[in-house]
Amino acid sequence: MKVLVIGSGGREHAIAYALNKSPKVTEIHAIPGNPGIAEIGKCHDGSVEDLQGILHFVEENDIDLTVVGPEVPLCMGLADLLEDHGHKVFGPRKHAATFEGSKAFSKEFMIRHGLPTARYHEVNSYEESIEALREFSYPVVVKADGLAAGKGVVICEDEMMAKNTLKEMLVDGVLAGAGKKVVLEEYLTGYECSLLCFVDGKTIVPMVYAKDHKQIYDGNEGPNTGGMGTVSPNPFMPEGMDEVLKRDILDPFMKGLEKDKIDYRGVVFIGLMIENSQAKVLEFNVRFGDPETQSILLRLDTDLFEIMNAVATQTLRNVDVKWKNEHVACLVLASQGYPGSYEKGKVITGLDRVNKDIIVFHAGTKMTDGQIVTNGGRVLNVCALGSSLEETRSKVYQAAEMIEFEGKYYRKDIGLN
Repeated sequence: MKVLVIGSGGREHAIAYALNKSPKVTEIHAIPGNPGIAEIGKCHDGSVEDLQGILHFVEENDIDLTVVGPEVPLCMGLADLLEDHGHKVFGPRKHAATFEGSKAFSKEFMIRHGLPTARYHEVNSYEESIEALREFSYPVVVKADGLAAGKGVVICEDEMMAKNTLKEMLVDGVLAGAGKKVVLEEYLTGYECSLLCFVDGKTIVPMVYAKDHKQIYDGNEGPNTGGMGTVSPNPFMPEGMDEVLKRDILDPFMKGLEKDKIDYRGVVFIGLMIENSQAKVLEFNVRFGDPETQSILLRLDTDLFEIMNAVATQTLRNVDVKWKNEHVACLVLASQGYPGSYEKGKVITGLDRVNKDIIVFHAGTKMTDGQIVTNGGRVLNVCALGSSLEETRSKVYQAAEMIEFEGKYYRKDIGLN
């Protein structure tokens, strides 16, 4: 089978890596891909937002399954376009992708179908938002309604910060169209957990738990990033949460899809806040999380192509999804200055010195004049499996010291906080 992976980050490299293990997969292609994916497949120039270009490629190359990594092409309707032309896709159609494309849409769904979530207020103007602020205590969470590349959620510690953030979004337009509508939310305490599930519209299969580390600095300090590292299993998950999550979140989610006639096939990423063995939904994403995927898929013990094909054909109930008992740690090596401004084009060395049991996923790299150089804020994902969290942490931190590029930065406490 020929598989096309859409995207260029560490998530897409991890997906391609897992698909490459399938005996059913004969060719892996990527648009646009990265130097890591190029080692196991063929990368092709193109934009993830060029839907017609992707359709043309699928038809010209007889692609059997297209796997969509990023949320933007899903929200643009890539799955609709491909399916309507008779091609199999792993990823939800445009209407279902609104779960990530609109915070207000997902909050309304949660309230309508009884999923536990934070109290919120949807606003469409700065004046309305100032009035709505009176309903909340501090800190308060301000969320841009639309897609904002991970920059649309701000935790505001006081009234001045909240008003400035709302002005930037609703008046100044710093997030372009993403901030035309804003959701104000109560601040939830507890700890965050990422729950990813395979969904084929009829069946939902939760994956193993992962813990993401969002803040840039050790001790969970500083601004949010796209994620500075993950571990799986989640060491902070209390016992007995499987049944709680099934009863309170997964079952109502599936019943809600059926009632609202939403055709959802792909991955649903459910961001949770857990406290006192109770969970509330922070957000939905309509694709694999990054870098949670890098940890989770390394623990997958079932053929990923078989799962994805079953999701696309609504036969997931026939697949026995199994997981390894091993621990995985994923450490993000970032560019100096991230998540703010940073320089690109720094030569990366030492990849050939890393031990063979270390898996390095390329997240923000490119090939220039025969050398691999930095090309993003999150550059590499250093991953390892082991029998314990301590073992995996030791492995990834030893490997991180062997890899060099100017301005290399990483957190020292992945898995500990």
